[in-house]
Amino acid sequence: MSLPFEQLAELDRLVHEPARLAILTALAACKAADFLYLQRLTGLSKGNLSSHLSKLENGELVTVEKEFVGKIPNTRISITKAGRSAVERHWKRLDQLRQASLQWSPDSA
Repeated sequence: MSLPFEQLAELDRLVHEPARLAILTALAACKAADFLYLQRLTGLSKGNLSSHLSKLENGELVTVEKEFVGKIPNTRISITKAGRSAVERHWKRLDQLRQASLQWSPDSA
């Protein structure tokens, strides 16, 4: 059996990257969010947020819809069922690994 510290390396990197984890966690708390709201919430630059959203969209964890509201472009992002499941599973796994690491001692290795 591997140590909890070794198991951290096995986490899903698409979800685990801090900016993407922040995006998915925020989206899991709401139905959808627009691009500017997510940008303010996460503190990411437009380019950074766009890049992370592309990766999440390619992984089918979010959907991105672009439309015009009047003459103003609006980008709306929603978490998919797979994305919601992935972020919930990720946080649960982090909690499990944290608990395992608190119970670990050098003598048990």
